[in-house]
Amino acid sequence: MERPLLTLYTKKECGLCEEAKSELEDLQSKYDFEWKEIDIYTDDALLMQYQLMIPVVEMDGETLDYGRIDTFLISKRLHMKKD
Repeated sequence: MERPLLTLYTKKECGLCEEAKSELEDLQSKYDFEWKEIDIYTDDALLMQYQLMIPVVEMDGETLDYGRIDTFLISKRLHMKKD
């Protein structure tokens, strides 16, 4: 089975983004997934879409959570993906 890939949309100097990165790293000790980080300032379309929401966590093109990330919600989705 393919490992889930989460995308974390961030920007520089973002405290909530740093928290989200740490929480994703912690979740990797419980769930087998990969994640990548994308700075929204590298793409005007991403900047327009996410500038007031970041950090944003997506899986399979679906927004799982944004702002202060709820690890319970993300854990629940990763668990569903595993089954």
